[in-house]
Amino acid sequence: MNYNVNDKGYYGEFGGAYIPEMLYPNVEELRQNYLKVMAEPDFKAEFDKLLKDYVGRPSPLYFAKRLSEKYNTKIYLKREDLNHTGAHKINNTIGQILMAKRLGKARIIAETGAGQHGVATATVCALMGLECIVYMGEIDIARQAPNVARMKMLGASVVPAKSGSRTLKDATNEAIRDWINNPVDTHYIIGSAIGPHPYPDMVTRFQAVISEEIKWQLKEQEGRENPDYVVACIGGGSNAAGTYYHYLHEEDVNIIAVEAAGHGVDSGESAATSILGKEGIIHGCKTLLMQTNDGQITEPYSISAGLDYPGVGPMHAHLCKSGRAEFMAMTDDQAMKAGLDLCKLEGIIPAIESSHALAIFEEKTFKPDDVVVVSLSGRGDKDLQNYIEYFKI
Repeated sequence: MNYNVNDKGYYGEFGGAYIPEMLYPNVEELRQNYLKVMAEPDFKAEFDKLLKDYVGRPSPLYFAKRLSEKYNTKIYLKREDLNHTGAHKINNTIGQILMAKRLGKARIIAETGAGQHGVATATVCALMGLECIVYMGEIDIARQAPNVARMKMLGASVVPAKSGSRTLKDATNEAIRDWINNPVDTHYIIGSAIGPHPYPDMVTRFQAVISEEIKWQLKEQEGRENPDYVVACIGGGSNAAGTYYHYLHEEDVNIIAVEAAGHGVDSGESAATSILGKEGIIHGCKTLLMQTNDGQITEPYSISAGLDYPGVGPMHAHLCKSGRAEFMAMTDDQAMKAGLDLCKLEGIIPAIESSHALAIFEEKTFKPDDVVVVSLSGRGDKDLQNYIEYFKI
């Protein structure tokens, strides 16, 4: 079975480009050019150089000795938290800003939930001298204040989304409206492996640097390129897409995707799309989506702003439906405990998103000689207020 996108922009039955007619020229321009541009030696050289000298890649693959001892297995952490701006998001925004420049765009828009993608977009716009407008849900603006301040310091305009649940979904709606109104000079930097084709594939390819590095780093440390398991948290799923990319067709590598169960999968306050979702269309693609019987989108909930999304990228929907990936859902409580555990055992404060991925070790038993690579997608600076309130620190 093929787990990559096909010529028509689908992963199995998921994907496509379900867009208003007004957006067709923009999306079509991108679709016709993205692979050509990415294959240009000049583009590749500039992208690689910025990842190395600006972002600080390769990010380390760290053997977490004390965590491994606790769970009696070999746990490696792919340290995306050590990238410039503190998460994996910068890999994609560097790629997309270079793409936008080559397509002659002068104005950049983006949506953000936890604020990490907004910061990463504002960062690359400052780097390249382009105008930057970031849409962010009013609730997320309140709970991610340090990231809002960073975006403003970097020269971006932060526009609150005041409709719906006033979170990531609504910020995305506002960004799409902006794009419809400014089709010629604007490029929309989508922050996850979601959206109309070619976005899920383009974002995944920019993030694929993660698994590309894991292969040679694991070879150095374990004498083999393939781990037994690759694990990542999933909201829309860009860090996961990058972590899985080079292993999608390696049958001996097990893929684990970890969603946010919120207060519990059946609590009515959850973001566990793989369990609660049905086929539907959101933000330009057909995927698994949390919705009511008459097709209205159900409001997701997670303590983590980055996993608080009612859908999942079409590649992940395909991995779920085909059985290629095992999907697990971790509650707020499990994630927070796992996050604090990592602090105390390894001296690393993880983003709450990443803490969901770490929480699986309490649920699932691995063999002592299993090599388990976990994407540590971001650092916990942005979440300190959440940690403080939760643990009464």
